[in-house]
Amino acid sequence: MRWEILVIAIASGYVFGSVPVSRLISRFFSGGKNIEDIQVPVPGTEEVYRVSSRGAAAASMTLGARAGCTIGILDMLKVAIPTLIFRLVFQEPSYFLTVAIAGMIGHDWPLFNRFKGGRGVSSVYGALFVIDWVGAFSVAAAGLLVGLLILRDFIFAYMAGIFLIIPWMWFRFHDWRYLVFAVVLNIFFIVAMIPDLKQYLRLKRLGKVDMEMVNSTTPMGRGMQKMMEKLGLSKNKDKTF
Repeated sequence: MRWEILVIAIASGYVFGSVPVSRLISRFFSGGKNIEDIQVPVPGTEEVYRVSSRGAAAASMTLGARAGCTIGILDMLKVAIPTLIFRLVFQEPSYFLTVAIAGMIGHDWPLFNRFKGGRGVSSVYGALFVIDWVGAFSVAAAGLLVGLLILRDFIFAYMAGIFLIIPWMWFRFHDWRYLVFAVVLNIFFIVAMIPDLKQYLRLKRLGKVDMEMVNSTTPMGRGMQKMMEKLGLSKNKDKTF
């Protein structure tokens, strides 16, 4: 492994990841709306759920599914493209795995947006599609099933796919470099999620929030809620989101 290439991998991954896609694209959809520091009222209370991220999920809350989907795809591509380039040019996995990690860090703490970014889900899956597309679909589907159908917790469903990357990488490759990649990725992901986790756990302890309420805040969540209602898995089958 050549250290100069590793440095280039870190720098290029971080710079590409730092591109503030949400801020740039939202200008075409926002019509002057504020898409930063969103406050979602908790039904039946005076509490609010503050969304401080700058990613696709936050944009979809105010700008709708079209904007959120567009931003999500571009967030995936800004990490997937440099990861793919390094994978095609160099055979050493350490290089493209490093690019992927650096891209996620850039997305979460972007140089070009005062180090305020998203939570990293789109960037993680963008890289994972390049590294192992089978794994990307597998961990995402397994995470949703465990989170929504078994544990019935939206936040866990949101995070579970990322957690499952750790055992999947070892199962798939049996290579310590992929395992280290998955562990480091999860560490940065959890750190980025801390503000949201603190709020969610506080409101949940107070009995002020449940999965249906959280689902109702985003187009993706509303879609999942409708699917759960059709399957008879929702507590509020007659509630319309």
